[in-house]
Amino acid sequence: MRRYLVDTTPLAALLNNRPPALATLRPYLSARELATSMLVYGEVIESLKGHPDFPRRQRALRALLRVVSPYLLNYRVMERYADIRRQLRPPHGPGLIGDVDTLIAATALTAGLTLITTDADFERVPGLAVLRLDRTTFRPVTQ
Repeated sequence: MRRYLVDTTPLAALLNNRPPALATLRPYLSARELATSMLVYGEVIESLKGHPDFPRRQRALRALLRVVSPYLLNYRVMERYADIRRQLRPPHGPGLIGDVDTLIAATALTAGLTLITTDADFERVPGLAVLRLDRTTFRPVTQ
C-alpha cells in the first residue's frame, strides 16, 4: 500500500544510489510504500538530460518508476491545487510556493500520502503530512 509520495531530491538520490538516501528510503521501497508525481519525473528527467549517458539514466529512472509509481494530474488534484494556492496567498496565508511544488503537494493531499522531501516550503501547506529529510544525511529533520 502506498503511504509516501517522494519529491525530486529524494527520488534523484535514490536513483543515483546515494548511500544516505538508500539507508533511509530502502525500507519504504522494499515495502512498496513509495509513489511519486509525474511532475517529479519531469524535474528529474530535466536534470538527467544534462548527462552524456542520458539514455542509460533515463532507463534506470523508468525502471525505478515501475516500483515507485507516478501519480498523474487529474481534476481532483487541480482543484486541490487551486485550494492550496488560495490558502497560501497573502494576506490569508504565509505566501505562495512554486507552482510545481504546489501541484506535488496537491497530489500528495489528494492521494492521502505523506510527502518525503528536503524542501521546508512544503511545511507551509495546510494539512500536508511532510517527512522532511536533511539534504546531506537524509535523516528526518526534527522540528
